[in-house]
Amino acid sequence: MRRKTATIVAIAGLAFATTMFPSGRDAAALAQAATDQPTLPALAEQVELVPEAISFVSEPVVQPLPAETQSPTLTEAGSLTELVGMVDTDAPMNEQLRCLAGAVYFEARGEPLAGQLAVAQVIINRTEDGRFPRSYCGVVAQPGQFSFMRGSRMPSFPTGTAAWDRAVAVAQIAHQGLWESEAGNAVFFHARYVRPTWSRTKTRLAQIDTHIFYR
Repeated sequence: MRRKTATIVAIAGLAFATTMFPSGRDAAALAQAATDQPTLPALAEQVELVPEAISFVSEPVVQPLPAETQSPTLTEAGSLTELVGMVDTDAPMNEQLRCLAGAVYFEARGEPLAGQLAVAQVIINRTEDGRFPRSYCGVVAQPGQFSFMRGSRMPSFPTGTAAWDRAVAVAQIAHQGLWESEAGNAVFFHARYVRPTWSRTKTRLAQIDTHIFYR
C-alpha cells in the first residue's frame, strides 16, 4: 500500500514539473508563440480608423428686423396744437380752402387755436344750412357778414408768416373734420364786447376767448 501511494505521488510530481518547467523544445515553442503575438502598438497599427462622416445641414438664419419708427398720423395727434404743427401748410390749396383760411386769419388770427377753429367751423356749418350759400367763398363774401371783406373781395393773403400758416392749418383741420370744435353746430358768432340784437333770439353754445357762438 505504501509503495502504491509513493508511485502516485511520484507521477504527480513529474506532471507538475513538466508543466511548470517544460523541456527545451517545448520552451522554445512557447517563446516562438509569444514572439508571434502582436504587441499593443502593433495592434493599433493594424486597425484602420475611419472618421465618422459629419453632415452639415444648411438652415436659413432668420434675424428679427428692427421695428420701423413711424410718425404719428394726423388722426393720432394728442392736442390741437400738435395737430396744427403736423399739417403741411405748403400743400397747394384750392380757392375754397383759401377763402376759409383767409376768414380764419382776418377774423380770428389773434384768438387761440380753439377760437380760430371755431370760426372755421361756423363757416363750414353755414354751407350745410339752407339759409346761407353752399360754398366757403360764398359764405365769406355774403354781404354784411364779415367786416374784413371789401365788398365781395378779400384782402391779400399775408403768405409766408407764422400767423398765416396757422390759419391754413386750422382751415385744413376744420375742412377734413380732424378735430372737434367747441363751437359744435354754431352758425353765428360775435365779439364779446358787443351785443347784437339778433343774439337775443339765438341759443348760446360756447364762448372761446373773445368770441361767443350761437345756434
